[in-house]
Amino acid sequence: MMLFITSPHPKFTFMSLTDPILQEAVHVSTTARLHMGFFDLNGGLGRRFGSIGVSLDRPSTVLTAWRSHGFSAEGPGAVRAVHVAEKIAGALKLNGGMHMQMAEVIPEHSGLGSGTQMSLAVGLALNKLYQLGLILQDVALLTERGARSGIGLGTFAEGGVVIDGGRGAQTLVPPVIARADFPEEWRIILIFDSADIGVHGSEEAEAFRTLAEFPADTSAELCRRVLMQALPALAEHDLNAFGAAIRELQERTGDYFAPVQGGRYASARVASVLEWLGRQGVACFGQSSWGPTGFAVLPSQAQADEYLQALQAGFSGERHLSFLLCKGRNRGGILRDVS
Repeated sequence: MMLFITSPHPKFTFMSLTDPILQEAVHVSTTARLHMGFFDLNGGLGRRFGSIGVSLDRPSTVLTAWRSHGFSAEGPGAVRAVHVAEKIAGALKLNGGMHMQMAEVIPEHSGLGSGTQMSLAVGLALNKLYQLGLILQDVALLTERGARSGIGLGTFAEGGVVIDGGRGAQTLVPPVIARADFPEEWRIILIFDSADIGVHGSEEAEAFRTLAEFPADTSAELCRRVLMQALPALAEHDLNAFGAAIRELQERTGDYFAPVQGGRYASARVASVLEWLGRQGVACFGQSSWGPTGFAVLPSQAQADEYLQALQAGFSGERHLSFLLCKGRNRGGILRDVS
């Protein structure tokens, strides 16, 4: 089933902003996402970027937060979490603090949206504890997230496969324009390279300033691939057709970004795995965002188990490579009160 979202200001059905009593503690859980590619890097029609991505059931960022007199955190990602909280509080001139217990975090600079999910998790925890009345877009703007893609916000809000409409002249955060469930039977293998990190921060901004103009006819073809191939294939659970669309995005945009990231894929080790998967006839594979994490989509649990075992055996000599089997997640982040 396809759901089209017209509001540029997504809100959460699970958040209560009308409770007059300040909550003592809240729990937030959100998961990684794949960014499968941009489809209009030309921008000749007035909007640039536009992207497709999918929410994953893991890895996750999970935290519990309490009101306190200052900002503090413990556990993985604690320093980053405090930085986000202080940034929001400073912008809003909030008179109060928050302590966070970090249980899990998505790996940083891996292409899985760790920064956006951390920002949203921390920001919405603070929002709930102090009844600030913020919506998802507000948190993104306060933490400078969603500059080029709305995928992270869309997957946090509702999960599934998300399409955003890119940036126009007046765009604050790229709007989510379509969403579909990720087929329950499909599985995803993530390919990690612990010795590499993806392009990020100022390096990413500089890349977009210096790369040559992306061809308009290629953008037109990629838009057609998304609208007339990827989305219908999801509705019909046709992995071959979906994979053909994603591979086209990966090849065209990967080659365009090659001068910045050193090739179609950022990691040579991940590239070797993806090339092997291609030779085996895997329909859908690529790199998430700037990488280095790669992915492969398989049609069933049985086939995913088979490929995972083959990868672990065949690439056992590459000590920096690791693999994780996961599923698509067709629901958004969780925010709940802690009694």
